[in-house]
Amino acid sequence: MTNPLDLPFDTDEMIAGLRPWIETESPTFDVAAVNRMMDLVQHDLAALGARVERIPGRMGCGDSVRATMPHARQGEGGILLLGHMDTVHPVGTLAQLPFKREGDICYGPGIMDMKGGNYVYLDGLRKLLAAGIETPLPVTVLFTPDEEIGTPSTRALIEAEAKRHRYILVPEPAHRDNGAVIGRYAIARFNLQTRGRPSHAGWALADGRSAIAEMARKVAEIEAMTSEDCTYSVGVFHAGQWVNCVSSVCDAEVLTMAKTQELLDEGVAKMMALNDDSGEVVLEVRRGVTRPVWEPDQPGTMEMLGLAQEIGREIGFEMTGVSAGGGSDGNFTGAMGLATLDSIGVRGKGLHTLTEHIEVDSLVERARLAAALYCRLGA
Repeated sequence: MTNPLDLPFDTDEMIAGLRPWIETESPTFDVAAVNRMMDLVQHDLAALGARVERIPGRMGCGDSVRATMPHARQGEGGILLLGHMDTVHPVGTLAQLPFKREGDICYGPGIMDMKGGNYVYLDGLRKLLAAGIETPLPVTVLFTPDEEIGTPSTRALIEAEAKRHRYILVPEPAHRDNGAVIGRYAIARFNLQTRGRPSHAGWALADGRSAIAEMARKVAEIEAMTSEDCTYSVGVFHAGQWVNCVSSVCDAEVLTMAKTQELLDEGVAKMMALNDDSGEVVLEVRRGVTRPVWEPDQPGTMEMLGLAQEIGREIGFEMTGVSAGGGSDGNFTGAMGLATLDSIGVRGKGLHTLTEHIEVDSLVERARLAAALYCRLGA
């Protein structure tokens, strides 16, 4: 059998194939845009001979795509490639962050998180199929539309599919120093609303009670609760329409990340304790979606890490294994006790910003890692 590390991966070919993925912008909240991305992915998977299913979206989110790759035992549980196709970048970001290569760097919205990783792991399958190499275990691919908002609509789908498989590969961007992620911190989201009393800001300012002012005070209070082991961040703040009106409603969203479930539970309790209807401005706190703690050092995951490290050394790099924050759909599969290897995608920087980019040489490097993992897991 051909050594998967010797497959003819080509950087220019991969960049050309990745380009339409990046130029098909797919922010989570734009369902039509996400589904255009899923159209493209569905086509690419069908071209590989996969049996492809389009799973309709729900809860206001886009569709998912599930594909079973050609194999003598096609459809049986084996390896699950799990990734998301939504991004945080709104449609139109390409005007400020166009897809472009500048030497060893390639830019574009979502290229690092996580279309680049998804693409190279599919390219690994593409080259294996072209070489006539059958993997020891059948491979299933599941791409979802809502990871960037906490996976509210597809968590059940992910967990149901993951249960069928022995190994889960999540090609989120590589951690610092080539690291893979073998555990993740817990994350909880909260929706806050203050409700005050409107008035004319110039004519009767004293009659009003500002929802904005009260929320601003709470933002400072909430972020001041941050510690090294449990963080609080206010990332969304919406209020007001007329500058000459005292605001009556203000909405905000808070993200809490904790290193242990106990710390998360304490953090949730602190946030829920902020509910207050005793004054002239009411504060309501509602709990949103949660990612559970994925405890590190689980045997199956560590076995996968050891194999990936061995492959990495053959390719020419050292891979570490770390427990990390940030959250991903690996939280769900890892928390279920399933062997999960996360952050094994491309290397880069600037994810979620207008400088998002990848290191070009990581495309072939990670495609070789992918092909070897497919061939050695379960062997």
